Amino acid sequence: MYRPQEDSRLLAHAYGCAGVPPDAKVLDFCTGTGILAVTAAEAGAKSVTALDIAPRAVLTARLNAWSRRLPIRALRGDLGVARGLAPFDVIVSNPPYVPAPTGARDPRWDAGPDGRAVVDPLCREIPNLLRPGGFALIVHSEFTGVDTTLDMLREGGVKATVVARERIPFGPVMRGRTGYLMERRTESPAVAFDSCAGNETEEVVVIRADRPEFR
Repeated sequence: MYRPQEDSRLLAHAYGCAGVPPDAKVLDFCTGTGILAVTAAEAGAKSVTALDIAPRAVLTARLNAWSRRLPIRALRGDLGVARGLAPFDVIVSNPPYVPAPTGARDPRWDAGPDGRAVVDPLCREIPNLLRPGGFALIVHSEFTGVDTTLDMLREGGVKATVVARERIPFGPVMRGRTGYLMERRTESPAVAFDSCAGNETEEVVVIRADRPEFR
């Protein structure tokens, strides 16, 4: 289960600034502990569904909702389950996005060689999960490919832009993959690496995808 970190807090802040209507139907995809579902419910969302494939995450999200007396429905499921519950007014997601070398398969953060094993299917599905006029907020690292995400979303017919960004120090997982990330770095020449000084950093971004009212 992925515990809330800087990316979770950045996404929660972006949600608070997004102008979510008070009667919104919200999906928190890859909910983890349920922090974004809690954020949405506390902000007044009419309906909040928290989805995750990990049973422990679903249980934790349920407990966090129960302890706060919040009407959150926490379910085990993937995009197939999300399709059955759609459409949504708002989708928030902090999916696994860390590029992973062969053999690394921790579902809390590992997402294939380029970090896009979950992000790509999500981007393809977002236009089908949103109501006309709805929007999604997705957080991931610059190492996952910000331009790739923007391009995929736009190709799906939604308006996509970066609405929040923050440069943060590497955590233990990223520090252990500095060499691998350097090999795969293709998008951002501004990525800061200084292993000798011990201050490796990454930029985390929140991308907003708006489905037009009319197509």
